[in-house]
Amino acid sequence: MPAIDGSRLIGDLRELAGFGRYRTGVHRPAFSDADLAARRWLVQRMADAGLDAAVDGIGNVIGRAAGDGPRLLVGSHSDTQPHGGWLDGAMGVVYGIELARAMRDDPACRGLGVDVASWQDEEGHYTSFLGSRSFAGLLAEDEIDRARHRDDGVPLREAIARAGLAGVPRARLDAARYRGYLEAHIEQGAVLESGRRRIGVVTAIVGIVVYRVTFAGDQNHAGTTPMRLRRDAGVALTAFCNEVHRELAELAGPATVWTIGRIVLTPNAPSVVPGRAELLLQIRDPSLAIMETLGAAAIRLAEAADRAGPCRVAIERASYTEPVAMDEPIAAAIEGAAARRAGRGWMRMPSGAGHDAQILARRMPAGMLFVPSIGGVSHHYTEDTAEDDIVLGCQVFADAAEAILRS
Repeated sequence: MPAIDGSRLIGDLRELAGFGRYRTGVHRPAFSDADLAARRWLVQRMADAGLDAAVDGIGNVIGRAAGDGPRLLVGSHSDTQPHGGWLDGAMGVVYGIELARAMRDDPACRGLGVDVASWQDEEGHYTSFLGSRSFAGLLAEDEIDRARHRDDGVPLREAIARAGLAGVPRARLDAARYRGYLEAHIEQGAVLESGRRRIGVVTAIVGIVVYRVTFAGDQNHAGTTPMRLRRDAGVALTAFCNEVHRELAELAGPATVWTIGRIVLTPNAPSVVPGRAELLLQIRDPSLAIMETLGAAAIRLAEAADRAGPCRVAIERASYTEPVAMDEPIAAAIEGAAARRAGRGWMRMPSGAGHDAQILARRMPAGMLFVPSIGGVSHHYTEDTAEDDIVLGCQVFADAAEAILRS
């Protein structure tokens, strides 16, 4: 079996973290100077591992193995959330590079090969899963035309041109080339740590639905408008939040989560009764049936609130991603490798976060491996994983990759 070099692996991860370093984490948004420098570094690392590597016209770094034998596509993303962690995405990319080196150096793996990818903008600075959707043929040119940076509004076309990629072809998936897609990632939660497990075998990636709920009342003076005459949009929003938490808790499955993560009051002033309010409700679950049940409940509650008054309430679905099951044979290969390397220190589990694997799963068999996150922290510069767990995860990843290629 290909033997990974733990010191080399950790060294590469630490070096990659130097691009956009922020405290103990990384600030490397898609198409930033730090992101582009990191991608140039990844091209060189992939080339050193014997891969034919380049950056395509959407910013993906793709390294292709030579030869005609069976191939496995592996990778993740190297862009980060603002002031995010050093392992989120980056670990899976470096796992791929280390796997390519280990297979190259193992005579028993002659003829086997992996292509390694660092997908662009998994974090959605311009649009969700930009790079993997492009590679999978799920990104239309007009969507690229419309996309803008979520913070500063810079057009995606302009960012691509600034990166020197205007006119560069976008790489496209040749599904016949691959046995499947394999991705490693930090868990980004505390399930593995709390269960004293070191490897997670991902069974499914959650679906995510977001509802925008708006409340229309009457803006008025906070001192002179009697309570009985008010149509306070903020009060209506608060009452709806309470009903949502009560109702969804009764309908939720074991892996269901929901979040009201954005609330806006207009005009948001202490002496003004708000005339308008808006919230975003996000629901996640690995079961499509449960997602649909909870979504229907949210719509029912909004319609009931609208009928009851005194404010008008409207609800619309703002975005939607279906849950995706991981390929069972790939999961079994990860499970077998985990059992050999970690004894009973592994478990099957769904992913509560979205990943590029859910995009590639639409085009080929796909699977994921998790390693623990210390304290369950992610999307923050304090995110971390024990080095021993990183190294173990990469060896399990390598063993599973070989098993998939030989299947």
